[in-house]
Amino acid sequence: MSRTGENIYKRKDGRWEARIILEYDSNGKAKYKYLYAKTYSEAKAKMIRAHSLFVTTAKMSVGKEASYESWLIRWLQSKKIQVKDSTYIRYRNIIGSHIIPELGKYPINKIGTSMMEGFVYNKLTYGRLDGKGGLSPKTMSDMLTIIKESFKYAQNSGANTICRFDEISFKQKSQEMRVLSVVEQQQLLSVLFNDFDRSKMGVFICLYTGIRIGELCALQWKDISFSEKVIVITHTMQRLQNDDPNSMHKTKIVISEPKSKASLRTIPLPDFVIKAIKPFIGSPNDYVLSGGCKAVIEPRTMQNRFKKYLKEGNISDANFHSLRHTFATRCVEVGFDVKTLSEILGHSSVKITMDRYIHSSMEFKRSNMEKLTTLQFSESIYRR
Repeated sequence: MSRTGENIYKRKDGRWEARIILEYDSNGKAKYKYLYAKTYSEAKAKMIRAHSLFVTTAKMSVGKEASYESWLIRWLQSKKIQVKDSTYIRYRNIIGSHIIPELGKYPINKIGTSMMEGFVYNKLTYGRLDGKGGLSPKTMSDMLTIIKESFKYAQNSGANTICRFDEISFKQKSQEMRVLSVVEQQQLLSVLFNDFDRSKMGVFICLYTGIRIGELCALQWKDISFSEKVIVITHTMQRLQNDDPNSMHKTKIVISEPKSKASLRTIPLPDFVIKAIKPFIGSPNDYVLSGGCKAVIEPRTMQNRFKKYLKEGNISDANFHSLRHTFATRCVEVGFDVKTLSEILGHSSVKITMDRYIHSSMEFKRSNMEKLTTLQFSESIYRR
């Protein structure tokens, strides 16, 4: 059934009706677009889709007491030239799917702290679009960042706001990183070198350089110098929503520069990595994974192949990003200095590297505790 504030209603004829606000007239009265469906779920899906498309092209004039929806759209449009396409699309989807349907119709100066706390609680409890529970704390945190920035934008434009975001908090669940143990790493290597091909080579490269899956998929042979023994990261690959109304495809492959300047980096390659990948070398513009200059292997494909390799090696489940965590953890264990590791990983600050990876695995703790053996006293002491 519909929830308060959703603007979804069941009609007398049995159909469901969803409404989205298109604009406000000079008197501040909302003008609606009506969407119809046979079920509540279909109506909600149509509304979410309409919101996502609408916030891309909407042009709303705003006053100091305008609706929050109009301020959100203005803020989003200002971000389009400031952030990457992937970030903009993520902002747009969150705004269209979650924020506007529940908060958009209210004047921004009427959205107080208690209303925002209720919004956060509802999203964490049953905010998933598939109806299967609440959003993750990470998603909620990202959503609050958008809301805070849009409120600040409205304030700087003369709007009055009363929400105290410093009074809003919720429990953050820290997800433990999945790091392959030394034994699991050896098991994975055994799988990789059994019929070593381009995809397995890609996993091998990530395991010993820590590059991200998108960076691997965008890698071309011109980015690897065998004479200098380095790999240069200049691009990343993603599959994003396609905004082209004339296209038959909902998504598209986008190859662009990485998310930060720090991600543009040069990584030295050890000799054993050079030796393993050199037999596959192709033309400079060929992609490393596909072996051609036009065909690409996208991240989702590599994720699926990696999962297959884990099953073949009887290794507990992990996602592709665990290769990056494993690389960083092994580097710490063998004594890499933090600044060097941070630059190799492409982190924007050393603090990120320290917070994320300067921790000890049980194996590393055990090996360090064994060093106490050198301080062992005579056995006669223990017999007293």
